[in-house]
Amino acid sequence: LMNEDIRIHSWPCSYYLDTSKQWVSGRLSLTPVAIKFTADKTGELLVNFHLSSISEIKKESSNLIFSSLTILEKNTKHWFSSLQPNRNVVFNILEHFWREQLLSSQGTGAEAAALQSTKGKELTGLLTGSQKRLEDTAKVLHYQGEQFDNIMRGLNKIEGDMDVADRLLTELESPSWWPFSSKLWKAPLETKPKETATVSDSKNQEGIIIRIPVIITHRTDSNVKPGKLTLFASGLEISDCNSQVIHRFESKDVDDIRVHTPYEISVRQRFIGKPDTSYRLLSAKMPEAIPILEMQFSKKIQFLEDALGFVGARKSPQVDLGTSIWQAATGLLGGVVQPSSPVGGREGMDNDEVQLQKQEKISQEEAKELKQILKKLKGLALEAEAELERQDEALDSITTSVDRATLNIDKQNRRIKKLT
Repeated sequence: LMNEDIRIHSWPCSYYLDTSKQWVSGRLSLTPVAIKFTADKTGELLVNFHLSSISEIKKESSNLIFSSLTILEKNTKHWFSSLQPNRNVVFNILEHFWREQLLSSQGTGAEAAALQSTKGKELTGLLTGSQKRLEDTAKVLHYQGEQFDNIMRGLNKIEGDMDVADRLLTELESPSWWPFSSKLWKAPLETKPKETATVSDSKNQEGIIIRIPVIITHRTDSNVKPGKLTLFASGLEISDCNSQVIHRFESKDVDDIRVHTPYEISVRQRFIGKPDTSYRLLSAKMPEAIPILEMQFSKKIQFLEDALGFVGARKSPQVDLGTSIWQAATGLLGGVVQPSSPVGGREGMDNDEVQLQKQEKISQEEAKELKQILKKLKGLALEAEAELERQDEALDSITTSVDRATLNIDKQNRRIKKLT
């Protein structure tokens, strides 16, 4: 599970200490679930409260206090001033994480839920997360399968065009057909634009894998703005709050993705002779997107020091996807079931539910929910394995077709040279 003490961001600022009626310089820090302020001189933690206890975040000023940020926590109002790099940056980031905390399933009961969490809830959470990852993976695999199908259709069309070209060349080699050579040669080429249009149409209908709210920083700008990150199987798109596209990266355009923390990444495309296109993206939902990015850009993604803990949660290679996820899922459940209890079969399922309830105080509803999730996981895993096998066969067919097409092109080039 994500470390709740990880520091997402910190900013130099001043805090108004009500007990001594004076401003204290220090650092305001944000973690996934809390806000803290530490004094510079003493190192004392003067502020430490949960995001869910906040009722309001505002930009305020008065006759005595200018350009300040106030946070209303329960019945206490906290004042922060002299914020660096500026007040807007801090406000946008704090507000984003506060709102996402309220909207999340943990919501305002995060602290209580952490204390009262049962083994059943932990297992359900883990398996639900695995199911979501596998569903996302299935979407990517499905899209890749469609691309293979498009390639196969294109190759089949090329082979058809080559058959026509071969027949025309045979006719051209006969002296009686020489006057019509220019018309005949153009005929098979006129259908190519239609194929291109079909590919672009399918791209416009491409499904979204995941969309999350983000705080966007472009290059090294000090200002930030809220927006959205959308992941497709063929790339990623950054848009503003009004869903206007700021930039779209196709998969081939992305040169590197750096994971600074589990909540912050940067995406870059390099250019020669002009500035790189680079965006830094911060989001409370980023841990949901990183595993998908890692799967799509495995050779281009880099985990920096503060994100190294996230690497341990990475999934097995795609080749072993179905088996590994199914084994992991059954292993999680098996850890709280007696070794002698069978996992498969109708009677085994009922027996598991009884053992789960006896040993770990898991409710009947939780036990049934776990079984349903495991069943879905197994089905998804088997579908993913079947799709991978189909894609392997498609790749073999594509390779064979390309080799055959290359040989045909070489033969036809030689014949054309003789004709000219």
